[in-house]
Amino acid sequence: MMHQTSMPSHPGVVREEAPVERREEAVVARHAPARQAFRILQAGFIAAPVIAGLDKFTHMLVNWDNYLAPAIANMLPVSAHDFMLGVGVIEVSAGLLVAVKPKIGGAVVGAWLIGIVLNLLISGSYFDIALRDFGLALGAFALSRLAAAHERGYLNVASRTW
Repeated sequence: MMHQTSMPSHPGVVREEAPVERREEAVVARHAPARQAFRILQAGFIAAPVIAGLDKFTHMLVNWDNYLAPAIANMLPVSAHDFMLGVGVIEVSAGLLVAVKPKIGGAVVGAWLIGIVLNLLISGSYFDIALRDFGLALGAFALSRLAAAHERGYLNVASRTW
């Protein structure tokens, strides 16, 4: 049942207003923990790949070429630096994919991070970073699953069990 009210700032303008219960449900759903977790992960997995990808071109954060396993670098038909520039393009693209298609983008970023973990393990160095990236991969896969639930509308329902 819709109620009509007059808007005080616009005399004579009438708008339909949802019943109080429906407005409260919308506010609660927007603040539901699962929906918040989805949005937090989405923002993080947009920002991190885009920033890291762009930094492949500037090296403001770190010289990314150092993280490429020598065994892999020796197999490449291009220099390690040129390869890492290509990696930067892929990472920016993956971050943008998370922005528009988080279910697919989360899976792509997760798989990409597993590839980075394997590269670091092959290098025989940076085991701490490999562990961190493994954790990030799990987060990216979780984003993909939450995005699937979001597409079905499951995250728009507030649960009293939280």
